[in-house]
Amino acid sequence: MKSMTGYAALDRNGRRWELRSVNARGLDIRLRLPDRPAGLEPAVRAALAGLGRGNVTVSLRMTATAETAGDALVEAARSLLAAEAAADEAGLDLRPATPADVLSLASGRGADLDVPLETLGGDLVDLVAAFDADRLREGAALHGILAGQIAEIADLTAQAADLIEARANHIAETFRAAFRRLTDAAPEAAMDPTRVAQEVAALAVKADITEEIDRLGAHGTAARDLLAADGPVGRRLDFLTQEFMREANTLCSKSNMAELTTIGLALKAAIDRLREQVQNVE
Repeated sequence: MKSMTGYAALDRNGRRWELRSVNARGLDIRLRLPDRPAGLEPAVRAALAGLGRGNVTVSLRMTATAETAGDALVEAARSLLAAEAAADEAGLDLRPATPADVLSLASGRGADLDVPLETLGGDLVDLVAAFDADRLREGAALHGILAGQIAEIADLTAQAADLIEARANHIAETFRAAFRRLTDAAPEAAMDPTRVAQEVAALAVKADITEEIDRLGAHGTAARDLLAADGPVGRRLDFLTQEFMREANTLCSKSNMAELTTIGLALKAAIDRLREQVQNVE
């Protein structure tokens, strides 16, 4: 499992690379690159092709080193000498170049250093490898958090399941007590005990939460399977948290029992915490 959040930096021969990513619903790549060499932007996007989701920013800043500054000076001197030679051939009276002219031209070229695309491609391989390693470290920590939260949801689901029989008895007794109050207030409204039993049974079926408990358990199994899977699973986990919450809401709406309502609210809080953490998963 990889986290969407990651960071890597690379300093090499005056080249400062930075690659960072934060959470996003989809994949958004933003590049801050020099204009040269040609083909750099496609090369960077190709190096990031394996990303699934995230708001990704890649930047490259190049500065002159002793080696590149020397190369710039040599190139500037050659250019000025070539210009002088061309002027002589054309019969033009061109002022001889001074050291200051060479430095000025070299500094201008140093702002746009010429680095082969193959060299920058090698940088990218190392940069992306460091970035992936950072996201894997984040993902390992995130995996432990998610596993704990899924286990908490499973424990609360089991507690709710333990109340099914007691809740059925509670609903039946509540109905009988209401019926007794009605008959005490209006004896002429007395009903046949068989009819009362039928109404209690129909009410119990209507308020049954067995299916919600079963679906919560199935969602828990699916969530654990996703944690063990390879590749991006963030979107599927996000969808699963929605299904978790749907069942928890139904459980609370059917509760009619204080103990079960308390568990249902705790279950919703645990699912919401899970949903927040899932947003960090690629």
